[in-house]
Amino acid sequence: EQPRVLITTTPKPTRLLKSIITDPKTYITRGRTADNVANLAPTFVSSIMARYGGTRLGRQELDAELLEDTPGALWKRSDIEASRIEPARLPLLRRVVVAIDPAVSNNENSDETGIVVAGRADDGHAYVIADYSLKASPDGWAREAVKAYHRHHADRIIAEVNNGGALVEATVRMVDPNVSYKAVHASRGKAVRAEPIAALYEQHRVHHVGSHQVLEDQMSAFTSDFDRKKSGYSPDRIDALVWALTELMVENSPGWGIIEHARLEVEKMNQCIDLNDTARF
Repeated sequence: EQPRVLITTTPKPTRLLKSIITDPKTYITRGRTADNVANLAPTFVSSIMARYGGTRLGRQELDAELLEDTPGALWKRSDIEASRIEPARLPLLRRVVVAIDPAVSNNENSDETGIVVAGRADDGHAYVIADYSLKASPDGWAREAVKAYHRHHADRIIAEVNNGGALVEATVRMVDPNVSYKAVHASRGKAVRAEPIAALYEQHRVHHVGSHQVLEDQMSAFTSDFDRKKSGYSPDRIDALVWALTELMVENSPGWGIIEHARLEVEKMNQCIDLNDTARF
């Protein structure tokens, strides 16, 4: 007659959790780690405080605060939310790509393989359709990517090959030798590659079709100085998203190849100078 449900969770600012919190029928209690010290091992308390104490993430994980946007994050949840559409409103897409950011290992501590599907319509806007990222063996993520390729009638699979080289394409073609495939190389850092894509979100030219909660959590926490060791994960979903939208939306300016070649040569020279200075020291 009066059904109820109890939810216990870390207060992450997801769309679903915020809707539950703002529902007038929801009764909320909050508990801080400090309130539970008597029931926790002292070594756990000291280690967790050393790791998160005084940090913004600590306010969420230890003090149960609901934090909206990470300061300096490239993406704002408000921009994502403002451009979100329901699947029924998805227009006809002229191009669809499946982007892969493959993990370099396969064990319990491995990173996820990012697999994101996105398309572009005649209105010049991009639409993020699906996120199939997962932890899996090379055969597992290749099968998932090829399945997404056929499910969404994609035009091409895009894969970052910095760590896997020709093996990435070979793994995909072992599943289906007939897929259209393009390899991409990361010559710049993650944040630099992500900046033009984040600008498209600010211009409301990218729309998420439905909700992609884990991807959006990564996006709203990704800053230009992102440290994967401190964060405890690699933003592989973001990498896949950036590769997909770069393929669909970013056009290189005239002479870009010469400029990029010069930039890489300068980087090599700077690295040599740094090594020589270190040797002299």
